[in-house]
Amino acid sequence: MLIPLTAEWRVDRERKRRAGAFLAALRREPDDADVRWLADAAAQGDVDHARWELRYARLALGVLTAQRDALDDRTSSDVVAALAVALRDDPGVAPDLRVLAEKQFNDRLGAYREALNAHGGSVGAGERLGRVLLAFASDGARSAGTPLARAVELLSGYVAEANQSLRDVYGAAQLPEHLPPSELGAIKG
Repeated sequence: MLIPLTAEWRVDRERKRRAGAFLAALRREPDDADVRWLADAAAQGDVDHARWELRYARLALGVLTAQRDALDDRTSSDVVAALAVALRDDPGVAPDLRVLAEKQFNDRLGAYREALNAHGGSVGAGERLGRVLLAFASDGARSAGTPLARAVELLSGYVAEANQSLRDVYGAAQLPEHLPPSELGAIKG
């Protein structure tokens, strides 16, 4: 039996390949220095907990970056689908703990999304993201006095890396130099 190599099949396969390449960048292990810092700053020296919080943070911020900044609306859905498979098959998670790991990731994804989407007040998105990281890495009581600036810097770097990976994998927006983006829609419409 021949496999139909239709244009739709090729497009779908390319979308899955790109989502996998983007996800591979997001799944890079956190730097040991960052892990040690978070363990000391908020996780009572628990290096394993700190490493998992940084993994979750990079993945969550990558998914949110894809939702917000991707050129194609389908990109974030493709990334989430690839992530679901990766979490299900992660050799670093015991099979009986995979449901828990997925729940933990979803809790963090929701908290980071809320931090990014919150408006008003005197606290910016970067600080809200930093507070989320520190809160999940600690029991809440120890987050007072932790170096929030380092958390903000670290997570800002994760967002920048996700944006760069989006451009590397999916390409950069190509706009005509002689037109502002607001006029482009009028021409296409």
